[in-house]
Amino acid sequence: MRPQGDAAPIGLGGRCRIAARGAALLLTLLACLPLHYAYRLFAYGSPFPKLFLFLTARIVGARVRIIGTPLRRDVFFIANHVSWIDIPAIAGASGTAFVAKAEIAGAPLIGWLCRLNRTVFVQREARLGVAGQINALREALADNWSVTVFPEGTTTDGQSLLPFKTSMLKVLEPPPPGVLVQPVLLDYGALAPFFGWIGDESGASNAARILARRGSFPLAVHFLEPFSPAEFPGRKAASAEARSRIEVALVRALGRPLRPFGLNVEAVRYAAPEAHARANGDD
Repeated sequence: MRPQGDAAPIGLGGRCRIAARGAALLLTLLACLPLHYAYRLFAYGSPFPKLFLFLTARIVGARVRIIGTPLRRDVFFIANHVSWIDIPAIAGASGTAFVAKAEIAGAPLIGWLCRLNRTVFVQREARLGVAGQINALREALADNWSVTVFPEGTTTDGQSLLPFKTSMLKVLEPPPPGVLVQPVLLDYGALAPFFGWIGDESGASNAARILARRGSFPLAVHFLEPFSPAEFPGRKAASAEARSRIEVALVRALGRPLRPFGLNVEAVRYAAPEAHARANGDD
């Protein structure tokens, strides 16, 4: 059973921040959409999904700091996973597409936005359909996309690292010509447990709690040294190498060993957003 994360009731100030950030996101979307479709009349690759996601990260409060250099094409990003904020943070820096669960495709608005960003939807439980899903990934890489996977398969507290699932890394058997693997670490620092979606909290509750939070927060996105998957043949070897590099970087960022993480970890009892922000000296 997953732990319960009981969020404190959101006060008037928090509700005002939710409304303000929601309005800012809507206005940003309305500004980017016509520009995106107009651009697509003349060219294939539009920069506006990347711009929208970059601004989304800013609006929700993330002060994203890029460490390292993200490759722009012919790259398979492998990242740890803490929060839904990971997606606008990585995409806003690199323009990458993502691999996501197929059920997200049917979600109102979210599924449509994912398709605008060329998301590759997969059925994780559909073993008979894996070949087709791998072919979709191969086509994306052959079309010079950058693609990101979160092989932990779920979100964590940002101070742990789960075993990597390797089914989608089968796209690296054999490696597509010229494609490199670049590990990515998302580091929320001491605030990671607040942002991590690790309990039975609903998606709407998690989003509301984060949007209600006062001020901004630091998020370091480390684009680590890329490597050729040909040097680590097989999806398990490539996965192990990427995980090892992410673990080393996370231990360095935390300044201590990783803590064990499981479904029975102690529940995070969240303070009210205003009190939490004041306690951490946020703007």
